[in-house]
Amino acid sequence: MATSSKAEPSVIQVQRRTVWILGSAQLLSAIVTGATVSIGSLLAVDLSGSNAWAGSVATVMTLAAALAALPLASLADHRGRRIGLVSGLATALAGTLLMVLSVVTGIFLLLILGAAGVGVGAASNLQARFAAVDLADSEHRGRALSAVVWAITIGAVAGPNLIQPGAVVGQALGLPPIAGPFVISAAGLLLAAILLLVGLRPDPLLLARQLAEADTVQTVGTAQPAAPPSAGQRTPGTAKRGSLARGLRAVRSSPAAILALAAVVGAHAVMVGVMSMTPLHLQDLVAGPGVSHTDHSAGGDVLVIIGITISLHIAGMFALSPVMGWLTDKAGRIQTIALGYLTLVAAVVVSGLGHASTTSVAIGLVLLGLGWSAASIAGSTLLAESVSPGERIVVQGTSDMLMGMAGAVGGAFSGLVLSWVGYQGLNMVGGLVAAAVLAAAVARILAERTRIQGGSKVASG
Repeated sequence: MATSSKAEPSVIQVQRRTVWILGSAQLLSAIVTGATVSIGSLLAVDLSGSNAWAGSVATVMTLAAALAALPLASLADHRGRRIGLVSGLATALAGTLLMVLSVVTGIFLLLILGAAGVGVGAASNLQARFAAVDLADSEHRGRALSAVVWAITIGAVAGPNLIQPGAVVGQALGLPPIAGPFVISAAGLLLAAILLLVGLRPDPLLLARQLAEADTVQTVGTAQPAAPPSAGQRTPGTAKRGSLARGLRAVRSSPAAILALAAVVGAHAVMVGVMSMTPLHLQDLVAGPGVSHTDHSAGGDVLVIIGITISLHIAGMFALSPVMGWLTDKAGRIQTIALGYLTLVAAVVVSGLGHASTTSVAIGLVLLGLGWSAASIAGSTLLAESVSPGERIVVQGTSDMLMGMAGAVGGAFSGLVLSWVGYQGLNMVGGLVAAAVLAAAVARILAERTRIQGGSKVASG
């Protein structure tokens, strides 16, 4: 009994320290995402010479994040969260340096390769939210996950606004002004990787497995039935390589997991599709079509408006994450998913109908971020709880992979949709996707209420 009483506070202390370390690293590494999103589409048009490539950076980033999700999850499964997360950030650092080189040389291919590296880092940041719940109890899982997501806020919001200070850094280093933000991003990634490498000890996933194994041994020693494995535990026969087919099989076994996966994937597709084309739309709206910004003054109105708008959008994605985590734990997982999708529908209506106003577009982008936040946090929490513990890590990797693929498709087709039906039409397409998932969530809530009411009538009868 004395050993147990001492062990419990120790686990709580490790969990708190883990969340703090993960959050601090997210703050530093998220700068690169904000900078790449806000500047990437403009650079793609400038370096390629065609608006058709406007969505290429967002597409490559999300596609790379999708393809890296399962390998990073498998690496974490075998080596622990620390090695998996640091490997992703190291790749992002290399990608950021390639983006600087693309600006200096004017080579479009280097921009694309750099975006791929940044995408791998984005996959690593996504998996950090799951590392926050390896040691968390079920009643606080949503809040632990959201705390790490919230930590992205400062870095991600700062990223799009690094244009002016980045120009100063770039000029000081003899680089084009627009390359400066990526230099600052590289410094943030380096510090984040060092923080995780040194500070994430003990590894939360490996510690969770050690605790689960100790509990199993103690239970077997008292001749009691073995307890089910806890989060992250690999029991005999489950130490398999991560695969998409294995993850999908685990998801298909649970209707709740299917809805959770649809919520996470759908929200990301809508968000990336609309957000990735907003900088180009604002450029055309404010400065007129065909304007190049490679040599544009860092204080230009267009870049400032784009930076502010994307910053507000990213703030919507992350600033209220603790609130979304609290709602997930208190109001319910599916209820919070429905709230998120209702907000997504409102977002595309505001930005679509108000496409001629920079203010309306900014408001729509904030709502887009809030809807994504609610749906992603509640969906990720529900997904982790709806599959067996032995399959949890591969399902998390599958979720991130499919989310990235959905974002890649959204980013790839958003440029074509923008050229076909305009920014208003692009928002309406996103609204159709959001409405479909919202209907599924509402149907699930109504079915659950009907089941509970039916059970109450049977009990009273």
